[in-house]
Amino acid sequence: MSVAGMTLTGTSARGRRRLPDLTGWGFVLPATLVIVGLSIFPAIWALLLSLRDGDLITGGSYVGLQNYADMLGDTALHAAAGHTLLYTVLFVPGSIVLGLVLATALNLPIRFIGLYRTCIFVPYVVSAAATGILANFVFDPDFGIVNAALRALGLPGMGFLQDPDQAMITLVVVSLWGGVGMPAVVYLAALQDIPKQLVEAARVDGAERRHVFRHVTLPQLRPATVFLAIWQTITALQLFDLVYTTTKGQPLDSTTVIVFYLYRQAFQLFHSGYGAAVAYGLFVVTLVASAGALWYTRRAEA
Repeated sequence: MSVAGMTLTGTSARGRRRLPDLTGWGFVLPATLVIVGLSIFPAIWALLLSLRDGDLITGGSYVGLQNYADMLGDTALHAAAGHTLLYTVLFVPGSIVLGLVLATALNLPIRFIGLYRTCIFVPYVVSAAATGILANFVFDPDFGIVNAALRALGLPGMGFLQDPDQAMITLVVVSLWGGVGMPAVVYLAALQDIPKQLVEAARVDGAERRHVFRHVTLPQLRPATVFLAIWQTITALQLFDLVYTTTKGQPLDSTTVIVFYLYRQAFQLFHSGYGAAVAYGLFVVTLVASAGALWYTRRAEA
C-alpha cells in the first residue's frame, strides 16, 4: 500500500473514532447553548447595569464603582447582611446535624424504611413558596395550629412571624423542616458507601458503638460534610422565596435578608443599578466562603 493510501486510511480511522464524540456534542450542544446563554448573558448585563444609576427601563448615566461605594455606608444593607448571617449560622449547622441524625436513623434495617425516607425527603422537593404559604397558616398568632396546641396545654400564644424577636427563628425552623431532606439523603448515601469491613474491624477490636461512629463513620463522611456545608451556605445566603411568601422582610425589617433587600431596591424602588451591585457583592461573598471552606478542608486533610 502506498504512503498516500496509508495516510488516507489513518485519517478515515481517526474520523470514525471522533464520530461518537461529534454525535454526542450534536445532542447536547443546543441545550448547552441555552444554559450558557441564560447564565452568561444575564451575568454580563447585570455587571454593566451595576455600573450605572438607571432603572430597568432607562439606561441611566454611567457612575463607575459608585454603587459599590454606596454599599459601604448603607446601614439598611448592613442590617440585611446581619440578618442573613444570623440565618446562615443557625440554618447551616442545624440542617447538617439534623440531617446526620435522620440519616443514621434511616440507615437502620426497620420496617417501612422506604416510607420514612420518602416522608423526610418530600418537604425538600416542595417549593419554598408553598412552604411559606403553609407556614403562614401553621404559625398564625390567632388561628395557627401551633398556638392552638399551646393554648390547649395552658401555655400563652406566641407571635412567631409577627414578632420581631421570633420571626427569624421561626423562618429557620420552617427552613429546617423544608430543607433537611437534602442533607439526610446525602448522608444516607454516604453511610451506605462506607465499607462494612472498617466497621466490623473496629467492633472486633472492642470499640463501642459511639467510638465506631466517632473514629470510623465520621471521618468517612467528611467529603459529604464539606459538600453539604458549601451547598447549605449558598442556599442560606440566597434566601428569598420563604421571606417573600411569609414576612416580606417584616416585622420592623427584622427578616429583611440580602436577596430580599436587593429585590426591593431593583424591582420596588427601581434602583436596579444599585440592586445589581448588591447582587455582585453577594456573589463575591459566596465565592469567597466556598473557596475558604475548600481550602480549609484540603489543609486539614494534608
